[in-house]
Amino acid sequence: MIKRELLQTVTVPGSTAQMTLQRQGKEYSIWVDGVPLMTTRQSGSEVALAELGCAHLKGKADGEVLVGGLGMGFTLAATLGMVGPDAKVKVAELVPAVHEWNRDLLGEFAGFPLKDLRVSVDIADVADVLRSNPNRFDAILLDVDNGPSGMTQDKNTWLYWPEGLGVVAKALRPKGVVAIWSAYSDPAFHKRLLQRGFKVQEHQVGARGKGGGSRHFIWTAQK
Repeated sequence: MIKRELLQTVTVPGSTAQMTLQRQGKEYSIWVDGVPLMTTRQSGSEVALAELGCAHLKGKADGEVLVGGLGMGFTLAATLGMVGPDAKVKVAELVPAVHEWNRDLLGEFAGFPLKDLRVSVDIADVADVLRSNPNRFDAILLDVDNGPSGMTQDKNTWLYWPEGLGVVAKALRPKGVVAIWSAYSDPAFHKRLLQRGFKVQEHQVGARGKGGGSRHFIWTAQK
């Protein structure tokens, strides 16, 4: 078996959590406190997040999208394939190292989407980006943690509760859609989305897309 190699360790801003980039053969993975978050071998549900969240923008020349959490760039790359030539895609990424990894070691796996001129990157908490951009986005794609219960940072949980969902709603334009990735189902979160006035659908998708793998969950909620 090929040995896993530790490439870099960084502290997640605003917490004590340790994030690592690791390599095993040709596969790269990102871990937090010893728990694997994502890998270059599985990107199906990250792509589905963009496809489901931006479906209403297909065929539209412009529009603005916020991608919360850069990850390994798969959601960003899929978003660029969904939106038009005049669209703007803003990425909010909390961890500076994740941005650097995507510009270098990880970039080739998603086709170097950060080089696309439609993309801008804010090294910031997505909550701050949402608060400072009311009524701006046609789509918001959130993959900032492992789901509605924050693992990387406890404060991420705020985003999935009524106050945070209210901030999300204010950042969306009329008929805008927020799509939210999760490693697990959460009926209580589904209910909170409904209570905030969203039209909600829950989707089960394979971690490897049509190739199957473990099941992940994506909520799409229209303002």
